Amino acid sequence: MSLVAEAFVSQIAVRWAKVNVIISSTDKGMGKSYPQTIAAEPWPENATLYQQLKGEQILLSDNAASLAVQAFLQMCNLPIKVVCRANAEYMSPSGKVPFIHVGNQVVSELGPIVQFVKAKGHSLSDGLDEVQKAEMKAYMELVNNMLLTAELYLQWCDEATVGEITHARYGSPYPWPLNHILAYQKQWEVRRKMKAIGWGKKTLDQVLEDVDQCCQALSQRLGTQPYFFNKQPTELDALVFGHLYTILTTQLTSDELSEKVKNYSNLLAFCRRIEQHYFEDRGKGSSSIRLS
Repeated sequence: MSLVAEAFVSQIAVRWAKVNVIISSTDKGMGKSYPQTIAAEPWPENATLYQQLKGEQILLSDNAASLAVQAFLQMCNLPIKVVCRANAEYMSPSGKVPFIHVGNQVVSELGPIVQFVKAKGHSLSDGLDEVQKAEMKAYMELVNNMLLTAELYLQWCDEATVGEITHARYGSPYPWPLNHILAYQKQWEVRRKMKAIGWGKKTLDQVLEDVDQCCQALSQRLGTQPYFFNKQPTELDALVFGHLYTILTTQLTSDELSEKVKNYSNLLAFCRRIEQHYFEDRGKGSSSIRLS
C-alpha cells in the first residue's frame, strides 16, 4: 500500500475505533433509528430502487453508487426492482441517487440504506469484531474520498469528458435551454466542491495517480481472499464492486481510468466473482437485478 493510502486508512480506522467505543458504552447504533413497527415489517416484494435513465442519462458516479446499493441488497438476499426516472435526482430526499422506496419509507444513498436494512434485521457486517468494523469503515471512506471524488472530477472538471459526454448525458431528458442550464448548474456545484476539498487545481494525471493508490490499497487488503473479510461479503465489498465494475464497463473519452483498475488482477477477479454470483446466477427471477 502507498504511504498516503496507508496513512489515510490508519487515521480513519483509529477515528472509527474511538467512535465504536463511545457507541458501545452508550449502547446506541449509528445513524437514524427506526420505529419498532418499521423494523418488524417484512421486506416487501415490491421494494423499488430509483436511478436516472440507464442508457442515455446516468453518469459514472451515480451509476457506481446505484450498482453498489444493488449489490448490497443482493448480498442481503433482498429483492429490489430498479426503476429509471429522468428526474430521480430531484425525487431523492437527499438530492442524490440511488434511493429506495420500501413500504412507506424512502431512503437514499448506501450508508443510510445499510442502516435501514440493518434495522429490519439484515446485516452483512455483524460477524466482524470492532477492529474489523473500524477497518471496514476506513476502507469505505478511502473509496469515497478517492474513487468517488475522482469520478466526479473526471465528469465535471476534465474538459474533454465534460464536452463529449457529461453535458450531453446529464441534460439529455430536458428540452433546450433547460438541458444546458441544469448541466452548467451541476458543473458549477461540483467544481466548487472540488475547490473546497483541494482538488480544484489537480491535473488529470494527479487524479489518476490517486486512483492507482486507492486500487493498490484495495488490492493489498483483498489479497487472495474472495472478499475483503475472507469468505463473506460486507458493505465494503458492495461499495468497491459498484465503483470498480462501473469504471471497467463505462466508455469514456479514454481508457486511462479503467486501465488503473486493470493493473490489479485480484480486483478484476473480485468484480467478476460478484457479478457471477450475485447478478448472473440470480438474474432469472423478476425481482432480481440483472446487469446489462
